[in-house]
Amino acid sequence: MNVSEILPPGVALPQAGTITMFSTTWCGYCRRLKGDLDRAGIGYTEVNIEDSSASAELVETINHGNQTVPTVVFPDGSSATNPSLAEVRSRLG
Repeated sequence: MNVSEILPPGVALPQAGTITMFSTTWCGYCRRLKGDLDRAGIGYTEVNIEDSSASAELVETINHGNQTVPTVVFPDGSSATNPSLAEVRSRLG
């Protein structure tokens, strides 16, 4: 699914070489991915779905009705749910 047409207001596709990560403050998988991204030097914009109902709806749409995080959006408009660092690196090229 290309999410470029369903992004909430104020959220754009990430710039080349970076990702947008939809998360929550309490998600252990989100903390793991953020740490991995920081160590790898991969830039990201974090959007807390608890602070934005539009972002929560986007995550639900991507994940077939579930608010599963981390949900990552890539510059090409594709997305992944709970990706590994290796998958993020691979998809960023």
